[in-house]
Amino acid sequence: MRNTTRYPVDGANSLWHVYKTVPFWKVVRNFIVIQLARYTPFLSMKNWLYRTFLGVEVGEQTSFALMVMLDVMFPEKISVGRNTVIGYNTTILAHEYLIKEYRLGNVVIGNEVMIGANSTILPGIMIGDGAIVSAGTLVHKDVPPGCFVGGNPMRVIYTKEELEERWAEDPIYRNVKKSGHT
Repeated sequence: MRNTTRYPVDGANSLWHVYKTVPFWKVVRNFIVIQLARYTPFLSMKNWLYRTFLGVEVGEQTSFALMVMLDVMFPEKISVGRNTVIGYNTTILAHEYLIKEYRLGNVVIGNEVMIGANSTILPGIMIGDGAIVSAGTLVHKDVPPGCFVGGNPMRVIYTKEELEERWAEDPIYRNVKKSGHT
C-alpha cells in the first residue's frame, strides 16, 4: 500500500489550491532545474543539479536517462540509492492533486534498481534494492527487493528467488549474488 499523507480541501478541486500548498517561486525554480536536467547528456551534472537545487537524495553512480521527469512541486521527497538506472521518460511523483484532497508521499528507490523507460512511479512508493521495473509500468504499490515487476496494473513477474534461478546459468548475472550485489 502507498504511504501518503492526505490533505482535504474545500471548494474547488485541490489543484486550484496549489500555491497554498507549495510556493510559486519554488515551483518555477524546480521546473527550470528539472528541464535543464531532462535534456543534459551529462549524468554527473544531472545528479549535481538534483542534489544541489532540488534536495533529492541521489546515490553514487546513479543514472537518470534523458527526459526523466521528477516531481516539480516536491522533489525533495524523492530518494534514489546508488548504482540505480532510471529509464528514459520515466515520471516520479511525490504528490497527487485530486478533487477533494491532495496527497504527498516520499518515494524511496533502493540501490541497484533498474526502472525501465516510460514508467510512472506514484507517491508513497518504496522500491527495494535490486528490483527491476519493466518498461511502461505504473508503479502503484511497493516493490519488494530483488523482484521483477511490470505492467499496468503492476504485478510481480518474478520473485527474487525465481530471478536468481533464471539467472543461474547466465554468463553475466550468475555471479551477481556471489559478488555481494542484490
